[in-house]
Amino acid sequence: MKLTNKLLFLFLASISCAFAYGQQADSLTYYLGLAAKNNPTVLQRFTEYQAALQKVPQVGSLSDPELNVGVFLSPMELVAGNQVADIRLMQMFPWFGVLKNAKDEMSLMAKARYESFRDAKLQVFFDLQQTWNELYKVHQAIQSSEKNLEILHALERLSLVRFKAASSIGGNSSSSGGAMPSGALQAPSAGTSGMRTMGGTSSLNPGTTSNQAPSSMQGSSGGGGLADVYRIQIEIGELENNIALLNNQLNSISVRFNSFLNRPVKTLVALPDTLVAAILYIPIEAVSDSMLINNPMLGMLNFEKQSIEARKQMVTRMGYPMVGLGVNYSLINKNPMSTSEMNGSDMIMPMVTVTLPIYRKKYKAMQAEAELMKTAASQGIQATSNALQTDYSEAVQNYQDAQRRIALYKRQNQLANQSLSIQMKSFSSSGTGLTDLLRIRQQTLDYELKQVDAVADFNTAVAKLNRLMAVSQIQ
Repeated sequence: MKLTNKLLFLFLASISCAFAYGQQADSLTYYLGLAAKNNPTVLQRFTEYQAALQKVPQVGSLSDPELNVGVFLSPMELVAGNQVADIRLMQMFPWFGVLKNAKDEMSLMAKARYESFRDAKLQVFFDLQQTWNELYKVHQAIQSSEKNLEILHALERLSLVRFKAASSIGGNSSSSGGAMPSGALQAPSAGTSGMRTMGGTSSLNPGTTSNQAPSSMQGSSGGGGLADVYRIQIEIGELENNIALLNNQLNSISVRFNSFLNRPVKTLVALPDTLVAAILYIPIEAVSDSMLINNPMLGMLNFEKQSIEARKQMVTRMGYPMVGLGVNYSLINKNPMSTSEMNGSDMIMPMVTVTLPIYRKKYKAMQAEAELMKTAASQGIQATSNALQTDYSEAVQNYQDAQRRIALYKRQNQLANQSLSIQMKSFSSSGTGLTDLLRIRQQTLDYELKQVDAVADFNTAVAKLNRLMAVSQIQ
């Protein structure tokens, strides 16, 4: 059994390695293959399983035979000679079925350890996929924020051009609103903007837009243009600060991701350009039944329950007598004074030993212990089944919620992009509606990120359902 399981593990490992290295470096399957080979928790559980296999031959073997040798310092005189030594060899045999039950108990416990190994591997795979989705969400948030930062810089340049044009027309005016102090167009410190959501949230006052400037280009037009520039620079500062926060978050999640692979924490994690929605290959209504059949935690508890039943049978038979078979060999030298025909003939005596298990209290206690452990195992199976049903309900809710969000935010993102394009053209031609433009730009960013989050959450929900059913991309 040990050799068979070793060969099976080596075969699966070789298949996993070949399959993993055949994937692209930014493939999740590639990283799952690395985790299957390198994760210390998975390796620990498999080593524990191998150690459990070693208990099978230990309990399935007979106890060591006993050899007693006695030598007479002075030969003992007998009628048929002088006895100089006595040699006794004894082998004890337990009652019929005790060794078989003991082997069954340890074999079933080893199977329980194997299910524990499977559960640990599936949990690592799920944690890896969940962390992968978190990484992708943060990575996409950074990319979207950087893209929107470019839009804000373009708006800043456009507003500066308009402000300078308005200032040059009214340059000789003595209005204080047209003068711009030195260094006024420097971006504010990003550190003062505080913690913002991804992409920042516009805090503009809708009542102070650039379209309030009078067409006569009085001094107030310069003030309105300068206010637009300031508002854009505030948005830029907050967005730059948020990008820095996201980069720190990305580094933290990368450390956690690399820890699952048991590799240096600063190793670069390659991510795909687009996260594709995962596929659940069975109807979601069938997940519950498959979970109750295939989940390794239930399998482990069932094997433990069966091993306790084998133990109960073993301790019952241990209450029966043990039989020992042996031989006693007496070494006898000739006695010169003896005239017996058997003078100097060695003696061989077969022996039988039987134990008398008359103290029944300990055997009854062992049986009661096994029965209580079996009851506890049944209760553990029921508790685990209830917990799995709860996890299944939550996973289904997240799955369906993510499905709705994907469809919703895809539609909302399309509408927001169309609205943004129209507002950009309006602002470029007339210079009005900056507040509305920034608001729509923020909505576009939000919907884009929400769509990414929805796909990532959907994939996490699918991974959770596969985790409950004990389904993985790497066996």
